[in-house]
Amino acid sequence: MSDIAIDVYSRPNCMPCKMTKRALDDAGATYTEHDVSADPAAAQRVRDLGYAAVPVVTVTLPDGLDHWHGYRAEKLAAAVYLEREGQL
Repeated sequence: MSDIAIDVYSRPNCMPCKMTKRALDDAGATYTEHDVSADPAAAQRVRDLGYAAVPVVTVTLPDGLDHWHGYRAEKLAAAVYLEREGQL
C-alpha cells in the first residue's frame, strides 16, 4: 500500500482545477478533492499553505509534504508516479 496521499483543493467552475483533476483521473490516481467554496476548513488549509487561489495540490510523502498552486503537469506526473510506486 502506498504511503502517498494526494489532495486537491478546488472550487466549481475553475478551469485549472478541472484540468488538474482530469489529469489525475486520466492517470488513474487516487486523490481526495476538497471544495474550498463549500468547506471553510479546506479554504483555511489553502490559506495556511500560503495560497490565495486554487487549485492547490498537496502530496503527503513519507518524508514530508509537497504542495503547489495551479495546473502543473510535471508535478502531477511525479505525484502519480510516486503514488504508484509507493516510494521515493
